[in-house]
Amino acid sequence: MSADDQPRSVSQTEQYEQCAWRWYLSRIERVKKRPAAWSCHGTAFHTAAEAWERSSRTLRVDEVAEIFRDQYTELVNSALEEEPDTNRWLAAGRYSGGEDIERRYSLGLEQTRAYVEWSKAARPDIWTTPADEPGLELSFMVELGGVMVRGFIDQVLDEGNGSVRVRDLKTGSMKSKFQLQTYSVAVRKLWGLPVDKADWYLARDGRLSRPVKVGTVTEEEIGQRYADMDAGVKRGDFPAAPGFSCQFCDVSHRCIFSSQKT
Repeated sequence: MSADDQPRSVSQTEQYEQCAWRWYLSRIERVKKRPAAWSCHGTAFHTAAEAWERSSRTLRVDEVAEIFRDQYTELVNSALEEEPDTNRWLAAGRYSGGEDIERRYSLGLEQTRAYVEWSKAARPDIWTTPADEPGLELSFMVELGGVMVRGFIDQVLDEGNGSVRVRDLKTGSMKSKFQLQTYSVAVRKLWGLPVDKADWYLARDGRLSRPVKVGTVTEEEIGQRYADMDAGVKRGDFPAAPGFSCQFCDVSHRCIFSSQKT
């Protein structure tokens, strides 16, 4: 399947909008990406949180932490096989790649345990789909703006009044309102359910964000962003946007516009 024919996603669209040249290097040139411990951290945390919720919150906290530990270790080891030089890994702030790997191992375990304790106290009501599946890591494929869009929703919660709430679990600081809006529109379109609010669980703080109002967001409004992005790709329009975000770019080492070429 060519890049022109692929389904789009929130991450694809936001990456294209931020720097279309990065999109080109990643998805057309297929440049080998530099690994980042934050990616392993986020995936392992999601895996552990999902396992906890799917167990009907019956696992012990140390069992959930072990799921994080095993997943994180597996992901890091796999990435190290691809790139053993941790100085070439992306890292945040003052930390080197190797330091960030170790730091996020401890941080992820702490955040996983905190999520279990928060969940036991808050007892979020996970929605059940018509197919009798819990609203956890729900995959979807919908047409928005004439473009096929796919994604995975971390959690869909039953609000108890006939509506549901979309929730995204975040281990980092970057939050996407467009992501919550897309997921809310997808839920309305696929299941015919009203979605008035959405939010993030912020693992860094061990709490929920303020609710985001998504009830007035229209399919046309969201679809236009996907249509614009899709049209840009098909035109071969890939302008570069070098700047602050270059330091977090996993293909900067192959970018002629970036100063981040380690």
